[in-house]
Amino acid sequence: MSGVIVDVSEPDEGTGNDQDGPCPDPMKSISSDLSRLDLHGLLPAVNSSSADGSPSPSSEPSALLSLPWEILTNIASHLPAQCVINVLPKVCHTLGTVGEDSTAWQLRARRLIGSRASFPVGPREDFDWPTACLEMEHLITCWRRARQTQKDEEERDQARLQERELQVAEEQEDGGADQVEGVGMAAQEVAYGADEGMEVAMDGEDGEMQPILDGDQIGRLREELVDRQEDGADALMEEGRMQDAAPHHHEDLANPRNVGNEREVEMMQPQSPRSPSPPPALECITLPSDHISQVNSVLLLGGEGAVCATASRDYNVKLWDLQAGSNGALLYTLGKQGDLSTHGGWVWCLASDGPLLASGGFDSTVRLWDLQAGGAERGLIRTGAIVLCLSYQTDVLLAGTFDKRISMYDTRAAEPLIKSLRLHGDAVMCLAADDNYIISGSKDCTVAVYDRRAGKGLKKLRLSSYLLSMSHSGYEVWAGDNRGMLHSFSMQAGSLKLLSQFDVGHTDLVTGTHRSQGSLYTCSSDCTVKVHIPCAPPRTLCTLRHQIGVNGLSVEAGVLAVACGDSSVEVWRPRK
Repeated sequence: MSGVIVDVSEPDEGTGNDQDGPCPDPMKSISSDLSRLDLHGLLPAVNSSSADGSPSPSSEPSALLSLPWEILTNIASHLPAQCVINVLPKVCHTLGTVGEDSTAWQLRARRLIGSRASFPVGPREDFDWPTACLEMEHLITCWRRARQTQKDEEERDQARLQERELQVAEEQEDGGADQVEGVGMAAQEVAYGADEGMEVAMDGEDGEMQPILDGDQIGRLREELVDRQEDGADALMEEGRMQDAAPHHHEDLANPRNVGNEREVEMMQPQSPRSPSPPPALECITLPSDHISQVNSVLLLGGEGAVCATASRDYNVKLWDLQAGSNGALLYTLGKQGDLSTHGGWVWCLASDGPLLASGGFDSTVRLWDLQAGGAERGLIRTGAIVLCLSYQTDVLLAGTFDKRISMYDTRAAEPLIKSLRLHGDAVMCLAADDNYIISGSKDCTVAVYDRRAGKGLKKLRLSSYLLSMSHSGYEVWAGDNRGMLHSFSMQAGSLKLLSQFDVGHTDLVTGTHRSQGSLYTCSSDCTVKVHIPCAPPRTLCTLRHQIGVNGLSVEAGVLAVACGDSSVEVWRPRK
């Protein structure tokens, strides 16, 4: 498993929700926030014997509730979204209606994304503002903490490395075989791990050997050096904070070619004595290596991100229990008894509808598996061509294949094929669907919309590149192409309209896209996974860097699973 570098872009000053607490239990953080507010005399008296926690009828209007509505909603906009949604309605009916004010939620969203970005990108009609704000606050809190945790770990590793090197140097001096230079540049090079620091002896500026120090002098030298390093670390961290606040500075750090000595020196500083940092909001685990070839697709199941399916070029599909042990555990490898593998070729894509899991591969088949029956096979569909993408709706399975077709299957029927559509002139690379429409992207650089109820194609758009991944949520469709660009579409009443395309820093195929009301995840064969807020332009919060390309991702209940270009799978999840 290759290492992962976390590169997080700090939110612009004055535009982000400055929540820095962990996110596993929002109610605990809300209680902490409310305990710091002086609400005595502002909230109405609450009858503790009341089952619903509603205010006593005899309570007089509080000073808070007597404020103008605009001021009241403005105050509420500074509370966590989880508090406004779940806590205020339990205080009193008036405060509960604050969460129904669409304008207040729009002001909150504007503060989260900044004044220069537009949100939502698509139509505002029926947009779920509370859910979007809740997701954005969760996203910002978790991935900013992930950045700080990564920095702390790097500092601790460097401090331990330097301490070991000092111990080695002291042992060499005690043995009489080596010499250590006195207070000066050479001693600092030893502490910082420079190659010259490993030399047996150092020449002075005038060519003479520096005197050998006894044990007491070495001790004093080390104390003085640590004091100097702590002062330097404080100065560098202060300088780093000022640099992080500079406009567009995060874009320079996101590019490995732009990372210079400045960042390296900052990472080399030992950790200064300070209060322990709060526990990280996210943890990263790597599933035990069990595949013997690249993992092409990954899918989180069950609604809570507790089970993960992985599809590989080793012809197998495996199911994992993410809650077993510290790094998850293999449940089983799918396949009929006596079969050597799940498929007869590369397994390329996965889709799920409740208890059924579908897998499609280069053996021109789609296989159905019953997750409630221990992964027993429930069906075999022969497509006649390589299966490149799947989408599972209620009792209807859609398959996009290399022979330019989209096939619709009823998985309950003995003869499952319902209809085969030919909407494109080349291989169908990605699919998204709901109960009414099918949206497909092809290697012929077109995007097509098909009306399932009317049984006819509605529209086809031609692009300058072809789409490889697609995510449909609400009235918006986001897709990634073969040039590293993101495309946003509006989808309303069967009308598909290209809104814009964005360069978020990917330099190769965008192999995975997931969009919800308040989050956007992308991955690419350029070895990166990026976490964004889905505004225009997208605001990138974090970049995970790998040493090999990334083939796909899946997101569910705040859990992110990543199919790396080797045989490994990474899972980022809220820490318990």
